[in-house]
Amino acid sequence: MKTIGFLSFGHWTPSPQSQTRSAGDTLLQSIDLAVAAEELGADGAYFRVHHFARQLASPFPLLAAVGARTSRIEIGTGVIDMRYENPLYMAEDAGSADLIAGGRLQLGISRGSPEQVIDGWRYFGYEPAQGQSDADMGRRHAEVFLDLLRGQGFAKPNPRPMFPNPPGLLRLEPYSEGLRERIWWGAGSNATAIWAAKLGMNLQSSTLKNDESGEPFHIQQAKQIRAYRAAWKEAGHAREPRVSVSRSIFALVDDRDRAYFGGGNQSDDQVGFIDDSTRAIFGRSYAAEPDKLIQELAQDEAIAEADTLLLTVPNQLGVAYNTHVIEMILKHVAPGLGWR
Repeated sequence: MKTIGFLSFGHWTPSPQSQTRSAGDTLLQSIDLAVAAEELGADGAYFRVHHFARQLASPFPLLAAVGARTSRIEIGTGVIDMRYENPLYMAEDAGSADLIAGGRLQLGISRGSPEQVIDGWRYFGYEPAQGQSDADMGRRHAEVFLDLLRGQGFAKPNPRPMFPNPPGLLRLEPYSEGLRERIWWGAGSNATAIWAAKLGMNLQSSTLKNDESGEPFHIQQAKQIRAYRAAWKEAGHAREPRVSVSRSIFALVDDRDRAYFGGGNQSDDQVGFIDDSTRAIFGRSYAAEPDKLIQELAQDEAIAEADTLLLTVPNQLGVAYNTHVIEMILKHVAPGLGWR
């Protein structure tokens, strides 16, 4: 395991039991947690994007703010739903945030997941082309976005511009060199993982995927990663790809940890339907004393196949406690998995 970061869904609720009672709380605490994680030596700060929900939404102001407050840690998403995105405007936002961060963005994108409203992307002004699905539309938006990140000119300049133009066709600005190689695809199936490999995207495989074989989650996920790497090699890309998996992992080292996560009620995979026809398998959570955690995680085939591990954090428990959660994993568990 080369890289370990955290992934926050950015939940907030006005409940008095929550440490994040407003959208402002969630945003400001997300910045503070990224700063704290960098100080601990963690490698990445990643944020989920959901629309029409009391969770983190528009990612680029947050990514830019984290970039301005930190100097080393990778800053990413897991994932941006491309069904909602204007690829051109997104390319400008992403370029700006990446330049502010000094080239540290690691953008996870995808065709999306079950959401709070019916066809929410319609409210953003998007419709699939005739004969295509919303998933097709999301992948098409992704392809346009990737093409824009190549930095090639495509727009015919005005012969009488307000300001002088460089020669040739114009590209979107600001442009950030190297961002194209730091785009990840959140794949829910083996087929989309292979598609992402062919396009030269890194792979994010989370705690949920289509149940394609009935096998335990980590075995299915490991097979997905192997299929992705084989497709990458076949495509002949020059660089080595990166692969991340997400896990809920809690080291039980004090009474707070045992009170929150010591019940052991999520130690098995779960299977359910995320829509009328898609059967999905959800990965288990891990919560145990550090020595036992190392033993259990060593048996997780997908963690062994990946190079990056994202720790999903309970952000509503506040910055101080989540800093503790990350620190205990980095200090007592990660070295046993080969980190650093």
